[in-house]
Amino acid sequence: MSHAGRLGILGGTFDPIHFGHLDAADAARAALALDEMLLVPAHDPPHRSVDPRATTYHRFALVSLAIADREGYRVSDVELVRPGPSYTADTLGHLQTRGWRASQLFFILGTDAFTEIATWHAFPGLLDLAHFVVIARPGTTIEQATDRVQTLRPRVCVPADVPGDATGPTRIVLVEARTRDVSSTVIRRRLATAEPIDDLVPASVARHILTHRLYGAVGNLHGKNDRGER
Repeated sequence: MSHAGRLGILGGTFDPIHFGHLDAADAARAALALDEMLLVPAHDPPHRSVDPRATTYHRFALVSLAIADREGYRVSDVELVRPGPSYTADTLGHLQTRGWRASQLFFILGTDAFTEIATWHAFPGLLDLAHFVVIARPGTTIEQATDRVQTLRPRVCVPADVPGDATGPTRIVLVEARTRDVSSTVIRRRLATAEPIDDLVPASVARHILTHRLYGAVGNLHGKNDRGER
């Protein structure tokens, strides 16, 4: 079965998902007129030195809650049920077996992750499996990211240069965007000290985290403890 349109893919540990992730997805979708957005939580992220803090069940639930009111967004468990390291190359290959062409796939990552792309599994052939959409993130500009991978410059383009008919070779597409300066590490640190996270994650995500006491969370949405004290 073949598919029509353009599919954006945002992978990650999502431990937990936050506004920075959603901003990147939104920026890519707007810049490239993506028809659908697929978020893919990783089971065993190969570039992370420690295991995710939350279980696969909770991380999948958090992503589902975060995108529940976003039309065209969905979550996939393809990496959560696949044994072994969660390699992007395997996920992109899986999508192609489901009828997507490489030129229809747009894998989204931040400038910080892109600087390490040469260390990813199956590089450089990985870059032929989809367009790679690099979103500016706080701390690493587009220019800084591309300067660190000079050999890839011939593949680099801007959104307007990507053919609208899903033809031609895959490219590295640079998207300038303003994404919120949020990290999962900061969220976990706040939760461990009973500080609010309302400005970092959607309300539904915060409720799930606090209801299930994830990441050492205590208290309610406003950072109070069980006795109502701040």
